[in-house]
Order: sequence, then structure tokens, then C-alpha cells
Amino acid sequence: MVASWPPRAPVGPAWEPVKWLADENFHNAIIRGLLRQAPALDIIRAQDVPEISGRDDRELLRFATAEGRVVVTHDVSTMVPAMREQIRIASRCAPIVLVPDSMPVGAAVEDILLLNDCAAEADWAVGVVYIPLR
Repeated sequence: MVASWPPRAPVGPAWEPVKWLADENFHNAIIRGLLRQAPALDIIRAQDVPEISGRDDRELLRFATAEGRVVVTHDVSTMVPAMREQIRIASRCAPIVLVPDSMPVGAAVEDILLLNDCAAEADWAVGVVYIPLR
């Protein structure tokens, strides 16, 4: 088995659906679009989880890592350093999907659903996935 870098939290077996966590600043229009297209999508918003609502990115990543969730965010400048810190402390981190806040809602929904439906375990090994995918 080839070790991945950065070490990350397991997302789950290939047959298990992806569990998502949207950070507090993630556009709600994208979340609504995701749920409109895929009502069974397992996505929670950080502001709806008392343990992490209003907390910093390190706490959000700690929670996502423990819960096996993939984080979706627009926060490139703060989330990547928080990921490095999480790896330094715990030797693993939840995968992060970085979505430009200027990306059209429909395109963001399409790419996130593509990851949700088609990503293999190896796709998450990079630690950070930048979209757009094309």
C-alpha cells in the first residue's frame, strides 16, 4: 500500500456515500442546489452543529476528521494552514474541497455532485481538491 500525503481521515468504503461538512461561510445557495439535485445528500452546515458553530477552522477540521466528513469551503487562505496544523497535531485530516466563491452556483453544484458520485478513495488522498474540476 502506498502512503498518501498529507495523511487524511478515512472517508469510508467505496460503497459508502460521502459525508459532507460545509463551513460557515460556504454559500447557502450551493447547499440548496445540492439538496435540490440530490435530496439524500449527507451534508451538514457548521453553523448547525453546536460543537463547531462559530469556532475556528482548526476545530472544524478536528470535527470533520473525527466524523469522517469532507469539508467544502471557499476559505483557501485559512483552511489550508488549518489543515497543516491538524496534520501536525493528529497526523491526519479530513479532505477539503476548495470552491472559488466566484464560481457560479450551478457549476459548483455540478462539480460537487460529480465528486460525490464518482470519487474513489484515491481521489481524496491528495487532501485538498480544487474545483472547478475541468
